Amino acid sequence: MVQAYILIQTEVGKASAVAERVAELPGVIKAEDVTGPYDVIVRAESETVDELGRLVVARVQQIEGITRTLTCPVVHV
Repeated sequence: MVQAYILIQTEVGKASAVAERVAELPGVIKAEDVTGPYDVIVRAESETVDELGRLVVARVQQIEGITRTLTCPVVHV
């Protein structure tokens, strides 16, 4: 199982709507709107890194109001 945090920047005033839409996607554990350089932080999981990439590129980045994402895979050292 691969887990990651997805940091999202949105258009002004769109953070809550983006967080709600992202939270509905399969593979998303939690999505919360926050303050700071990013507007939404998402915890997601998938079976493989490729599947995680498809979630981000084909689903998350297609949501209206998102301007940029940064995916941070969780590592267990």
